[in-house]
Amino acid sequence: MEVDIAIDDPRAEDVKALLAIHLGFARSATPAEYSFALDVEQLIDSAVTFFSARNDGRLLGVAALKRLDGGHAELKSMHTREIERGRGVGRALVDHIVTFAASQGYQRVSLETGSTDEFVSARALYIKMGFRPCAPFGDYQASAYNTFMTLDLQSAPVAPGG
Repeated sequence: MEVDIAIDDPRAEDVKALLAIHLGFARSATPAEYSFALDVEQLIDSAVTFFSARNDGRLLGVAALKRLDGGHAELKSMHTREIERGRGVGRALVDHIVTFAASQGYQRVSLETGSTDEFVSARALYIKMGFRPCAPFGDYQASAYNTFMTLDLQSAPVAPGG
């Protein structure tokens, strides 16, 4: 399956519908105080670059890159439509965003995801893509519900997946 990934508008109707599913999932799996999924308004912030993955115009998945500082960005709002999972959409999104981050001069991309069973596939993908566990970053605090991971782009500047 061909996956076209490009910068997109999180206010597009099909994107808003998928983001609502993403938020519902994140908030049902994680207590509110430990759930950090971004809503549409947060995704239009100037510090965020939002991407969609499509096939012949059909939305497959979404993800965003949020600037934390000049050398550090965060992978946010990663979600693949349920019927598209296991087809390489998530991997393609992560590859694209890591390559984009490197092209923008970031030295590190980090992420926060859930630590419960609902997020086991996400954690496995990130590990396969070269992300490693790390301490909380930014404003995050450690909890039993969150997993923090990072990828050093200095040692893996392009397409770290393996």
